[in-house]
Amino acid sequence: MKFIMDNWMLIAIALSSGGLLLWPVFQGATAVGIDSARAIQLINREKANVVDVSDASEFAAGHIVGSKNLPFADLEAKLAGAVKNKGLPLVLVCQSGARSAKAVELAKKLGYEQAQSMQGGLKAWKAANLPVEKA
Repeated sequence: MKFIMDNWMLIAIALSSGGLLLWPVFQGATAVGIDSARAIQLINREKANVVDVSDASEFAAGHIVGSKNLPFADLEAKLAGAVKNKGLPLVLVCQSGARSAKAVELAKKLGYEQAQSMQGGLKAWKAANLPVEKA
């Protein structure tokens, strides 16, 4: 006990540095979805469908080349009509990744078992200098 009381500052520094070293591990464990590199692999190799769940105005401002726009509010009603093959991977995208993460649950409920959200959304896509088109 005397050791702890005499060296409390060193112990505090050791615990805080250990926590800071482990922080990325905990953050990575909570991340949901795939990154832009994995999305490209799914699109090119497995013919994945890309659905942008952003609003029409956000979609018009910029979107992934070849993606279809189904706003999140209309997703449940229109997904089956827009994406016929439920066996192919489905990549869901929005501006930041928050709406698309929610959309994955809905898509899986509709039978799209390979539905995945793109981490970081269109912002991450643009940050990776990948092509974007405007409507």
